[in-house]
Amino acid sequence: MKKPPLIIWAISDGRAGIEAQAVGLAEAVAREARVQGIEAAIEIKRVGWTGRVGRLPWWLNWFPRRWLTPQSDITAPWPDLWIAAGRATLPLSIRAKRWSGGKTYVVQIQDPRVPPQMFDLVIPPKHDRLSGDNILSITGSPHRVTVARLASEYEAFRAQLDDLPHPRVAVLLGGKSKAFDLPVERAAQMAHQIQIPLEQDGGSLLMTFSRRTPEPARALLTARLRHLPGMVWDGEGPNPYFAFLAAADYILVTEDSTNMATEAASTGKPVFILKMEGSSLKFRLFHEELERQGAARPYGGAFHGWTYEPVDETGRAAREVLARMRGETVSEDVVTEPSPAETPPVDPVETPPQPITPPKASPKPKPKAAPRPRAASKPEAAVDATKAPAKRKAAAKAQPDTAPKPAAAAKPKPRAKPKPKP
Repeated sequence: MKKPPLIIWAISDGRAGIEAQAVGLAEAVAREARVQGIEAAIEIKRVGWTGRVGRLPWWLNWFPRRWLTPQSDITAPWPDLWIAAGRATLPLSIRAKRWSGGKTYVVQIQDPRVPPQMFDLVIPPKHDRLSGDNILSITGSPHRVTVARLASEYEAFRAQLDDLPHPRVAVLLGGKSKAFDLPVERAAQMAHQIQIPLEQDGGSLLMTFSRRTPEPARALLTARLRHLPGMVWDGEGPNPYFAFLAAADYILVTEDSTNMATEAASTGKPVFILKMEGSSLKFRLFHEELERQGAARPYGGAFHGWTYEPVDETGRAAREVLARMRGETVSEDVVTEPSPAETPPVDPVETPPQPITPPKASPKPKPKAAPRPRAASKPEAAVDATKAPAKRKAAAKAQPDTAPKPAAAAKPKPRAKPKPKP
């Protein structure tokens, strides 16, 4: 008898970056399930709230399904696997298992900032530094990039991309966020750093903006770089984002985006991080993790190539989800080591065994010599009776203020014999 398909819901608020994480993991789970002989079906759910309910903390939203928009469609029959991302899904995710009578396995992507025990599995980025039995930390975020998708997207833009000269440089630009900004001054510096090496190498530009890119920065970068061979996508028409990833020889990504950097690192192509205004400890830890895996380096104004194993954390997370649904655990953190090409082999050198000698006994400390007693002062010579009192006063003034020595006991004087009376 044929097994029923694995029903997967990918739930978000519909924003492109958030939805891509939920859908990307759902697609990876479906691919892995088919490898294991299990059919899977994915339903994409976009959550919407009526009024201002969506801004309430999760613990104040007591009856969340009452306030959902009709288009949300969060109703039975419940899925086998619930994959949610974003703050808007929290009031639903923490109740999904109870609504399904324990049937649904609940996975929450990103740091939910609620007790992780409310879900079956939490998948945050490593730079959020979470730990626990039901936490699977990954590098970056889940995404939808696969070899098959890149090839398919490239075919759709082959006419515009095939004749472009190499090196082809994809520039993926983010924009303003809580931690970062892209003012006009920084955009001008960025344009100069991209233009000079491209002109020197005779390459082509593949540049795309995000919704967060400030309009002044977008206009300046377009004006400075539009003369170069290539494509600059302005948001009109089909999005060539994945085709750019497929066509590029090098990929430049602004430091404000986890999604774009993770997707770029999954291609196995050199990834350079573009500096913006601002700073963030979490993003610094994230970029350091990509550097440890050999995927990314800070951009210094020149292009150079290297190789590394494509970062496939989405696939690792998908395998872990299916294993945990069966009550197993298969995941291990990726430990990166230098590749054999980077580290030359070293012949082992045999060292002859050294004789073991007992430790020398430490010499006994010599006893300190007792301090020598001071020699008694010589008795002063007899002095003239008239000069004695003056000398005694001068000597008393010159002597230091020391404790007086106890006076010796006076010897008793012999009693004088009485003289006879005349």
